[in-house]
Parts: sequence; C-alpha cells; structure tokens
Amino acid sequence: MTSDEYNDCTVAIGWDLHCHTVFSDGTKSPAQLVALAFRLGLDGVAITDHDTTAGWPDAQRAAREQGLALLRGSEITAQDDLVSVHVLAYQYDPHDAGVVELFASTKAARIERARQMIALLSRDFPIEWDDVLRQAKKGADTTVGRPHMADALVEAGVCRNRSEAFDGPMSASSKYYIPTPSPTALQVVQVVEQAGGVSVIAHPADRSRNSVLLSDAQIRHLAQAGLGGLEVRHRGNDVQSRKHLLELADELGLLVTGGSDWHGDGKPNVLGENLTQDSVVAQIVRRGAIDLVQ
Repeated sequence: MTSDEYNDCTVAIGWDLHCHTVFSDGTKSPAQLVALAFRLGLDGVAITDHDTTAGWPDAQRAAREQGLALLRGSEITAQDDLVSVHVLAYQYDPHDAGVVELFASTKAARIERARQMIALLSRDFPIEWDDVLRQAKKGADTTVGRPHMADALVEAGVCRNRSEAFDGPMSASSKYYIPTPSPTALQVVQVVEQAGGVSVIAHPADRSRNSVLLSDAQIRHLAQAGLGGLEVRHRGNDVQSRKHLLELADELGLLVTGGSDWHGDGKPNVLGENLTQDSVVAQIVRRGAIDLVQ
C-alpha cells in the first residue's frame, strides 16, 4: 500500500507523533528525522524512542536549527493481563523520579531478555551478543530490542533484511522469542500522569502485534486512571477499528492522535503517512509539564 492509502483525508497536514531514531530501533538520527519532517512540510514531529529520553537533546538542537516544532516523548512498553501495550508518553518531566526508575528497570529487563534470546539463537545461528551490540548505533544510550537482533542476523547472512528476520527467527511465535518483562499499562499511565505528561495508547487495534487486543473495558479503566488518548490513525488499525476507536475516544473524552510509527529504513512506514491535528497537539502541550520546542 502507498502512504496515501493510510492517510485520513480529514487531516491534510499536521504532526507525526510516532517516530523512532537510532536511540532505539530506528535507523536515522534525530537530526535526520527533523530534516525529513521539515522537507515534507509537516507542522511538527515527535520523537518517541522506546523506553528512553536519550535522543531528546539531539532532537531539540536539530528542531531549533531547522525551525521545526518538536514534541518530546517516548514509547513505553507495558502489558495489561495478556495484552502487550505500547504507551506513547508526551511532554513529561524526564527528571521525575518515577520516570527515571521506570526506564532504569525497563532497560535492565530489556538487556537481560535480549541476552537470553541471543543465547537461544546462538545454538542455531552464527550470532553472539557482541554482534547485537554492534547494531546499537548509540552504544549504551540505545534501547536494545528485537530489531537489533534482527539486524545482527542480517549482518551474519542469515536473513536478507529486518522484515525477513521478523517473519522468521525474530517472530513472536518462534522458539527463540521471550516476552519483554514490562510494567503494567496502569502503572505506566500513572507514572506519566505524575510526571506531568500525556499518555496515548499506540496502535490499539493492530492485530499483527496482538492476537488479543485491549478490550473497551480495559481502555475505560485506563482512561479513569489518567490515560490521555488513543492513536487512531495508524496503519495497523483497519477502517472499522478506527471508527470504533473514534467512538470510544469521544465517549471517554480522549484525544485522537495519528502517527507513522516511522523507523527510517527499519520499516516500510512512511514519515507523515498518518497525522495528528494541530488542535490536538495544542492540548497535549497545554497539559504537559515541559514546553514545546520551536
């Protein structure tokens, strides 16, 4: 599909609020993200690397140099019962004690999980832990995950590209897969709110990620705890699901966002293919603990 097929025609221009860089599993730098968003004519962009704020300073510098507005955020890995949940958190205080503790524990759990998966993979493939570390472009500042393992498999000649790796050894259904130990979605929403941020459930209807999705009851419970919005405009949410999510967001008074889930060359997702309206971004900024970069 082309990016046009994913665009919501009611949003002609706006913000891409879901973007990853080399500080997690993206392939481009924050400066490259900002430069591309500027060339595309976006009103602004958000950096949302997994479970980290390490890319924020580089993104801030690039945004000010380029003259492009920037939201600062992260995509935080969580779970709700058996459902894997990704929470996009925007404009929170990165020095908040709860946030610092959350990211420290999550990073440690990610590293241990990755080491365990590599131990399993190394029995069948020519891959070691050092091969994975070589894919972490920002060293210790990189949030290591399955994409880095996939890239190591590509480098070793086991797979042709990252997508093939995720269809094979890196699949969640493969014998090598180990779930990421994660906080609950409720904990994440509460931590983000306490840090003055706005939380949004990413791609809530994407069945390619979860065979079981968050129920309306689970989303209502998170909304009562301080959830701020739902990422409705995402390529993983089909047309019928978007309609239902819009109705649910209206019922619960939640913000409606959109984002490409851009990873540079790491995924086929095109920057700007799904967007968020300026008025929604204005509400996020108004509610947030930190200022908009512009």
